Amino acid sequence: MNVVGKISDPLASSLAESATERMARVAAIAAASVDAVDREGRFPLETAEALRHERLLGVAIPVELGGEGLGTAAVADLVVQLAQACGSSAMIYAMHQIQVASLATHGVTSEWHRTFMRRVAGEQLLLASATSEVGIGGNLRNSICAVEVADNRFSLTKDATVISYGANADAILATARRAPDAAHSDQIMVVIPADGNRSLERRSVWDTLGMRGTCSDGFLLTATGDAAQIFPKPFSEIAAQSMLASSHIYWAATWFGIAADAFTRAQAFVKAAARKQPNVTPPGALRLSEAAAKLQEMKGHLVAAINRFDTARDDDDDLSSIGFAAEINALKVASSEKAAEVVRIAMLITGILGYKNGTPFSVGRHLRDVTSAAVMISNDRILSNTSTLLLVSRFDTSLGA
Repeated sequence: MNVVGKISDPLASSLAESATERMARVAAIAAASVDAVDREGRFPLETAEALRHERLLGVAIPVELGGEGLGTAAVADLVVQLAQACGSSAMIYAMHQIQVASLATHGVTSEWHRTFMRRVAGEQLLLASATSEVGIGGNLRNSICAVEVADNRFSLTKDATVISYGANADAILATARRAPDAAHSDQIMVVIPADGNRSLERRSVWDTLGMRGTCSDGFLLTATGDAAQIFPKPFSEIAAQSMLASSHIYWAATWFGIAADAFTRAQAFVKAAARKQPNVTPPGALRLSEAAAKLQEMKGHLVAAINRFDTARDDDDDLSSIGFAAEINALKVASSEKAAEVVRIAMLITGILGYKNGTPFSVGRHLRDVTSAAVMISNDRILSNTSTLLLVSRFDTSLGA
């Protein structure tokens, strides 16, 4: 299904190949149910069950903790594979892997989190996140709610505007202020398993243009538990050194996969037209080459961002640097815009058969799903943050690695 080439990770090639074969089976299941998931706005239960069955939820957990230790490139390639079948399923898988990345990067020094990672790999747990909140919107670097700790126990109440697939997740990683008297930006992150002392009260329903299967309802989340469930590092470090990059990379992989499938449908349309009139260049051929160029730009940017992240992985100062943040922010904005452009061109090529649902060339769902990219943490918010960074830094014009 992956027609645009793999994002190679030589260090994990043997494991990645095995995971790729397993994901192909998952993608086939996701493709069979994608229209129903989109139409009904329901959680893609078939995909989730297949991911568990193929043991793909723990692939990025370290080997010593029961996972396969796949790197960023290998995981991103799995996201691309799934996105070509179902955008909502791929976004769920991407968001799950973002949480796994935080665990694998910042939980290895904590025995509680190491034990939990063994559970993720062994039981194939699905992880969600709760970073948004009523009153702050999508600004994940601020919290209104606060965690309270006493006698080695924590308690938390969070009015989250969105917890994607929260009702179906086996655990939620939630952010909060470190203490009731802490600043809004002085945050922690805590793991809240569904089988612990946790309750979710639905406050809003996810009825949207696209990405309908992510079921990103709003919830009032309340939880108590062992204080050891709180990550040992402050959330500011988790966000800068892991979550920022993994979020933008895995989201971009999702949008790239959606755009790639729309391109494949447009390509099939042009080929069919060429077969009908062998000596005539189909009118959509020129547009197809334009879409291919944009898709290649997306792929190049994504691969470059993965390589940049891998280079900086062992350098906390580099990961927290202004330059790195600006580069990763650029990936999110550029990939979200180009994905929409590719799908739009695909619809121009396929015409009414692309506009209609239920044809081999339909790209209406792709267009609706990819529209979410620009508003999933608003591009305007990200550009505003980047503009502030650029006031105190220089743009790197070197072409060296």
